Amino acid sequence: MFLPKTNIEQKLSKVRNKQASSDETRMKEVYGILSNLDNELERIEDNISTSKGIPFNNFNIDLLDSGKIYHIDEIKQICIDYRLRFLDTKYFKGQIPAEALSKIKTLEKEHELEIKTFKIIAPSKLFKLEDKDDPLLFAPIGNKYHYLVHQWGNDLHPLRKLLMWPFKNIVNLAFIVFLLSFAITLLIPDGLFSKSSSNAQFWILFFFMFKCMASVVIFYGFAMGKNFNPAIWNSKYFNS
Repeated sequence: MFLPKTNIEQKLSKVRNKQASSDETRMKEVYGILSNLDNELERIEDNISTSKGIPFNNFNIDLLDSGKIYHIDEIKQICIDYRLRFLDTKYFKGQIPAEALSKIKTLEKEHELEIKTFKIIAPSKLFKLEDKDDPLLFAPIGNKYHYLVHQWGNDLHPLRKLLMWPFKNIVNLAFIVFLLSFAITLLIPDGLFSKSSSNAQFWILFFFMFKCMASVVIFYGFAMGKNFNPAIWNSKYFNS
């Protein structure tokens, strides 16, 4: 005679049926829990989308991870190097992932507070900017310090810092224009404009090429309302 195998689900159902609460009561309790959770997440999403503008959140400093605390000067340097923006989350047009909401809820529970102010680091294209590739979500602590709550999305292009180097200041941009003009001048065949080539001819062509390149860059900058990285890292305006 073989003993039948034990079905754990059936055993669990029998234990549940012995409980005093009915299925209807149980469903009401579960519904209440899920409703409270939904309300909490909606409140957090609302705080992120409005970002009340309070200068700091009253965290318990002893419970914070020191490795996630950043000074505004450090954030500014990264934004300038990679041409990113650091703005209130109310300007952010991307989707805040559920994992970030969960981390915020956990932080609020640990610190027994409601986090009402958030900031975010992201490329300009991810913000709803007023007219004039990873987000990092921060909560201000106070005294120019910010706490990193969550990071998501894809990593930035490995060459982004190098590609954005010309836009850090006018000296860098002029240097790049100088190099490009010099390289293009070298590509012009000898004798294209005269039968004999000379150093004077080369430098005249280079000067002409430099003026052309500089004119295009200046026109593009004014036409598109572009500015250098230090001027836009915390600007809420599109044309900057």
